[in-house]
Amino acid sequence: MKRICIFCASSPRIPQVYIDAAERLANLMADRHCGLVYGGGSIGLMGAVANVMLSRGAEVIGVIPRFMVEVEWQHRGVSDMRQTETMAERKRMMIDLADAILILPGSTGTLDEMFDALADKKLGRLPKPVVLLNTNGFYDNTIAQLQRMVDEQFMTQAHMDKLSVAREPEEAIDMCLNAAGDTSTLTDGAVN
Repeated sequence: MKRICIFCASSPRIPQVYIDAAERLANLMADRHCGLVYGGGSIGLMGAVANVMLSRGAEVIGVIPRFMVEVEWQHRGVSDMRQTETMAERKRMMIDLADAILILPGSTGTLDEMFDALADKKLGRLPKPVVLLNTNGFYDNTIAQLQRMVDEQFMTQAHMDKLSVAREPEEAIDMCLNAAGDTSTLTDGAVN
């Protein structure tokens, strides 16, 4: 079984289009016998993905900082809920437990997780696919900013290409499951 780490929003107030795509993604994961590693929350896209996976009998591992448990943000239906002391430990554990990283729409926490994974990928320290699900064009501006970094030589096109971008959940799952691990290291001297 392959496990996919999903970084995504926990907001319950987001438009339905994102919830629908997340639920479709979770059903595809269950169909393909994938396990889920996620941030342990019960609402927003986190809750949507976890609820579908749990209803399908799929493996679900939640990873949540202790302070979030203390304010009862964790999903009570997830039996494999692992606790960390910090957000940084949470992020690292989620990545370590998975075979692929998949980023859905989210806020600053999701962006932090995405850029941390991309930085490790760029430095040759993350031999796992990193896939961005660009539902409803949510990440169009982020992709444009990354391309500007390439255009103005802050990073290379080869580094930009380490991020796979999907528009639909089906494409995202295929990218996660079919991508070979990239163990390349930097060859051009760029480190930022």
